Amino acid sequence: MARELTHFIDGAHVKGTSGRFADVYNPATGEVQAKVPLASAAEVDAAVRNAAAAQPAWAAQNPQRRARVLLEFVRLLHRDMDKLAEALSREHGKTIPDAKGDVIRGLEVAEYCIGAPQLLKGEYTDGAGPGIDMYSMRQPLGVAAGITPFNFPAMIPMWKFCPAIACGNSFILKPSERDPSVPLMLAELMIEAGLPKGVLNVVNGDKEAVDAILDHEGISGVGFVGSTSIAHYVYSRGTAAGKRVQCFGGAKNHMIVMPDADLDQAVDALIGAGYGAAGERCMAISVAVPVGEETADRLMEKLAPRVEKLKIAPYTDGNDADFGPLVTREAQARVMGLINKGVEEGAKLVVDGRGFKMQGYENGFFVGACLFDHVTPEMDIYKTEIFGPVLSTVRADSYETALKLAMDHEYGNGTAIFTRDGDTARDFVNRVNVGMVGVNVPIPVPLAYHTFGGWKKSVFGDLNQHGPDAFRFYTRTKTVTSRWPSGIKEGAEFSIPTMK
Repeated sequence: MARELTHFIDGAHVKGTSGRFADVYNPATGEVQAKVPLASAAEVDAAVRNAAAAQPAWAAQNPQRRARVLLEFVRLLHRDMDKLAEALSREHGKTIPDAKGDVIRGLEVAEYCIGAPQLLKGEYTDGAGPGIDMYSMRQPLGVAAGITPFNFPAMIPMWKFCPAIACGNSFILKPSERDPSVPLMLAELMIEAGLPKGVLNVVNGDKEAVDAILDHEGISGVGFVGSTSIAHYVYSRGTAAGKRVQCFGGAKNHMIVMPDADLDQAVDALIGAGYGAAGERCMAISVAVPVGEETADRLMEKLAPRVEKLKIAPYTDGNDADFGPLVTREAQARVMGLINKGVEEGAKLVVDGRGFKMQGYENGFFVGACLFDHVTPEMDIYKTEIFGPVLSTVRADSYETALKLAMDHEYGNGTAIFTRDGDTARDFVNRVNVGMVGVNVPIPVPLAYHTFGGWKKSVFGDLNQHGPDAFRFYTRTKTVTSRWPSGIKEGAEFSIPTMK
């Protein structure tokens, strides 16, 4: 019988009371392994009231004491790494090494947030006017919330709650209902690390819970990661309710391969960036753009045999699997539909993984690796974020054509260029209208002390995730003008004060 999961409120697991549940699958077998409660608006309200009650005392702790909780949290993440990775793989389908990478990328943000005492320092001006000093303070928003996706169930929750909590906020996390176990485990570890009860709450749910978060007057800031259509919805509804909102949406990341590129290096990059995690990454390279017919022919000659040899298996088969199943049967059907559409539209399916079946796992949500050539910008497989193990090749006749492809696409999350020429790389970095750029680096995800964020329809809001922007997002600036009179002053001023 499938186990029943919980919410995590006031430092404890709490059973759902809405009577509504969603199935949590094992993507490799297609079997239901757990049921997760879907919160009602009343349950969200209870969690917010709990978080609001806990927040003032937590904010009153000095930043160094808050940082010590995160320091211990990092130690506990290392201690439980294997347990977290196994739980993540069981619900998402990632290989164990990939699941550990998911945890580690979140852990690195927690490490950065240990620097909260330095990051939260304000500014001071002595003698701004006669006997006047001015200073600014960074103060927490109050209660913040995060709505996070299925594809990184450890990393993205930590990208949200670690800086928010380091800044003195309390937090409501609404993780994906498809793989909710790891977020619940992270909340347990935060309590073990010394976080006071009520500061971090996990509320599982669907659209009803999301709308309750967006409409709740007690929540001051919301962070979201997911598809562009829902990112736009969350941003519009949240800002209309007067909240500070940052939303990160879809992507279609191009990798330009110049004629002078090291093609062996480029192929290695495309294999990992295109097919890792079964392509279920917002930073996956999904479009290869070789410049020149000769470059394209040589690239395909090297790439196709590598794609054909990729090992697809459940995480239980060991660490040598390249990728596993997709997260749900609906995701599998959607990806298969897009592959079929690409064939119908005239793209050449060089490697066809549609018939992949694994003995003993026939009901799993697997899709074999697919490689398209001669894709054009008018095709759905080019315009749409596929989120599966599918790499499209668009041949460009020149560098300018390749650059224009990346610049004209509606998404602007990440891009990369592979070249040995410094002038070309420098020109590309300066001109391309994409938020994260790699030079001979296929997945240009910034490290924790820089910020992560795309451009165009990949983002809604003006501050990025993690790095310094996270501390700006989760705090408000208060500026104080102070004068202590030295003696009795007579009269009053009725005009606006100015410098004299």
